[in-house]
Amino acid sequence: MTDPIADMLIRIKNAQAVGHPAVRVPFSKLKLNLARILEREGFIGNFEDKGKDVKKYIKINLKYQESTPVISGVKKVSKPGQRIYAKKDGIKRIKQGRGVAVVSTSRGLMTDKEARTNKIGGEIICEIW
Repeated sequence: MTDPIADMLIRIKNAQAVGHPAVRVPFSKLKLNLARILEREGFIGNFEDKGKDVKKYIKINLKYQESTPVISGVKKVSKPGQRIYAKKDGIKRIKQGRGVAVVSTSRGLMTDKEARTNKIGGEIICEIW
């Protein structure tokens, strides 16, 4: 697997498309921090890391509004072959503020709004709306 973040996002999107209550993704610290942001922004329900050592995974409970998935779209911006960086002034708003861009900064993962507030730029990981 060359892009584990894209794999995580697509697993979530596909599971919501068919109405699954939860999805499992292989564990990594980056994915765990991304899940924290998604939970804080209201795109997923709760999550928990389970298992031990090699078999460790993150169980993400999905969120629906009247049987419609909360996540309507996902776009992976920075890819392994082409990294996309933005300065503090170059971070755009997603879907007129209804969406969220996840930015990897020197202070860790944060949303586009938090990055603009802290006046810090970084790598644009993905956009979710």
